[in-house]
Amino acid sequence: MMIVNTDKCIGCTLCKQDCPVNDIEMIDGKSHVKNKTCVKCGHCIAICPVRAISCDDEKDYSMSEVKEYNIEEFSVNPDVLMNFMKFRRSVRLFSNKDIEEEKIDKILEAGKFTQTSGNLQDVSYVVVEDKIQDLRKIVLQTLNNQADNLLDDETTAPQIKMYANMWKTMYKNFVENPDGEDKLFSKAPLLIVVKSKNIVNGALAASKMELMINALGLGTYFSGFLLRAVNFNPEIGKFLQIDDSEELVACMVIGYPKVHYKRTVPRKDVHITRL
Repeated sequence: MMIVNTDKCIGCTLCKQDCPVNDIEMIDGKSHVKNKTCVKCGHCIAICPVRAISCDDEKDYSMSEVKEYNIEEFSVNPDVLMNFMKFRRSVRLFSNKDIEEEKIDKILEAGKFTQTSGNLQDVSYVVVEDKIQDLRKIVLQTLNNQADNLLDDETTAPQIKMYANMWKTMYKNFVENPDGEDKLFSKAPLLIVVKSKNIVNGALAASKMELMINALGLGTYFSGFLLRAVNFNPEIGKFLQIDDSEELVACMVIGYPKVHYKRTVPRKDVHITRL
């Protein structure tokens, strides 16, 4: 629960004003958290000018993680941030180099501190390194089987048939030479699978993680083929330890880039409706 140190509290009411679930009241000029509707979002901890509020759940909400704001460490130039986002690219050519554990931890930390609706914090991750080939095999088998169904169906769109033929070639190449060309995971040394009960929460986390991946000098792309395969074969979900209540939101294929880009690229104008 959230606890107020009344000896420190100056009665400024900032925490009461900012509480999104109205769980704070003033008693004798001091803040008091009722802990009835509290979702442990931490707004009260963050806004208190005298650090009078803390959480007693050290197991899940360690106060040692709390950092005091300072402009040097917490501010980002908006133009630099915009250029950073414009410059990022999906990377599919990777160097033969493992990723340091501390960098993997940074990527996962970026996901951990991404906002979730209702502060559910219901996003979890599967880090795949040693069993990439095992996962690759079951995914390619699944896509190959699905390709047969699509190619036999006269109503299948031409673009989908193109993918179906690609999957069959990918599976054939894998069977003939498992260590050869890899069009599924591009011989990347790391996959991070994002799963959640809430697709939006998982997608937000994956987006923030992608920014961190690029900031660490790594590259990534999102594997849509894996997401498609898991819909056809529940064994993939079991392999990745995805519960029935969870959905596979994203598969991030990660490695050190073998290529280095020189500039940004143009994009279409976005359609904007103003009301």
